[in-house]
Amino acid sequence: MPILNVVAVSGSLHAPSKTTALVHEIVRVLERTLDGAVEVRTRFVELSVSGPAFAGALRRDQLSLEAEEELRAIEAADLLIVASPVYRASFTGLFKHLFDFVGQYSLIDKPVLLAATGGSDRHALIIEHQFRPLFSFFQALTLPIGVYAKDADFTDYVVTNPALDERIEQAINRGLPIIRTIVAPEDVSAYVGTW
Repeated sequence: MPILNVVAVSGSLHAPSKTTALVHEIVRVLERTLDGAVEVRTRFVELSVSGPAFAGALRRDQLSLEAEEELRAIEAADLLIVASPVYRASFTGLFKHLFDFVGQYSLIDKPVLLAATGGSDRHALIIEHQFRPLFSFFQALTLPIGVYAKDADFTDYVVTNPALDERIEQAINRGLPIIRTIVAPEDVSAYVGTW
């Protein structure tokens, strides 16, 4: 059975967090969509927890072992899921700071599912105007559809809007052809019928 190593990054600085809840929901829907055809191994990077390990460093060699391990996990992932709350018309500064330490060429051709949260639909273009340019710099393969969620999609930090789950499913299904080539490049045909 092929293995999909997923690293899911939440750029939220708070816990509990709608952004972190969205990231967990995306992973849940991904696992449900793959339905056992692929073993999904997920590592969560939550800046509300590990952010202080990055905040004081100016260079990668100044990072703690914990922070270095998170960077290596990001660089080695088969699939990245990245999300941030909208903060002053962009992603959080600490989210950007984290990716400032990622190796410039370490994300080449890596599939990345983009996601964001905000108070209303007015902020939905953050995915196109902020996230895609950042990951284009890394030459990553941003999946065709990103996932944006607004406050009304959650109840007590749990996704409760069925339309949001439908958008997540659509984003994953549209990205599957890209993910397949990363997970099972030798014999993709063996898994096409199952996922």
